[in-house]
Amino acid sequence: MTDTQSNSLVERLAARFGDLLTVTVTRNEATAELAASDLIAVATALRDEAAFRFSEAVDVCGVDYLGYGETEWDTQTISGTGFSRGVEGEAMGRFKWADRPRDVNRPRRFAAVIHLLSIEHNQRLRLRVFCDDDTLPVVPSLTGIWPGVNWFEREAFDLYGIIFEGHPDLRRILTDYGFVGHPFRKDFPLIGNVEVRYDPEQKRVVYEPVSIEPRVLVPRVIRDDADLTQAKAEAADNWREN
Repeated sequence: MTDTQSNSLVERLAARFGDLLTVTVTRNEATAELAASDLIAVATALRDEAAFRFSEAVDVCGVDYLGYGETEWDTQTISGTGFSRGVEGEAMGRFKWADRPRDVNRPRRFAAVIHLLSIEHNQRLRLRVFCDDDTLPVVPSLTGIWPGVNWFEREAFDLYGIIFEGHPDLRRILTDYGFVGHPFRKDFPLIGNVEVRYDPEQKRVVYEPVSIEPRVLVPRVIRDDADLTQAKAEAADNWREN
């Protein structure tokens, strides 16, 4: 989407929905954030009204913002030896729950993100809806507006535990029937909770505690992610020392 197209879309969104949407544009991509209670009404208007005609919902996915902007890698200064050089602290999936990261700037942890396409206007729009309750994240289902998102919502439910209220058949789609937890959540152990094997004596599949030892795997690259919270803190410390 070009600068002119993105600016035109933002203006039309502001004129039509006002304070219901908070619209930002990054790299010519428009993102509209809205409350879960307004999602159905806004999505219906975006699909049906001539000024928008977002007839296609390309994708629906979940996002877990736990520890957003934090990293396990030293982004500025690292040693030159050792496979795990530059590792500081524990990454998501390896920390103790009591010591889990908390981002005070993002009080809500889970969000559903919807990618829309208007073939008529050749424009794209991203909707982001934060779940009000981290313990039981719920957003309305969009299957009544774009039926094709049925499996996308099931995937977000399976991997993130986001409940899509009104979905006709909300059940797991990627993990096993007896799977416990949601593997894309940042606090889910990277090695999992259980391992599965077939027991020839019992003639059935059995679940056992995972026996894999956790390892820290760090790419052999120097990271300089200026947008990460940790990188900013390290840069500030270096400035004070110099």
